[in-house]
Amino acid sequence: MDQGVPVLVPPAASAPLRVLVADDEEDIRTLVCLAVAKAGCTVTHSVADGSAALATARDEVPDLAVLDVSMPGASGLEVCTALRQDPATAGIRILLLSAGASLDDVARGLSAGADAYLAKPFGISALVHQVHALTARQPA
Repeated sequence: MDQGVPVLVPPAASAPLRVLVADDEEDIRTLVCLAVAKAGCTVTHSVADGSAALATARDEVPDLAVLDVSMPGASGLEVCTALRQDPATAGIRILLLSAGASLDDVARGLSAGADAYLAKPFGISALVHQVHALTARQPA
């Protein structure tokens, strides 16, 4: 009776992780989008205010949301809190960006539910590093 040789199938290439970028400054949005691409992820949406970020995240749940703290419509802190309170979006990884760099600012961001906080101005390599860290796939 021939049992044959087991066939090893390589795992399928995984799709790039999806990222929502929200910042009211167009130059910063562009920089963040470049860093996200450099990190091997895909920007699904790039929006200029917190209300749009929240609506977009609820419509098409991204893997990561990069949110500016100070935006019109709703602050990044408000968006972060709302995403964490909704079971459908609670698992989104969140990176907050802010000009506020004090320990209190960072503590407020993390208390709102952010996974990481990056102070402006930031270097592109620091942003790429944060995106990599937050989007690292866990072993099965």
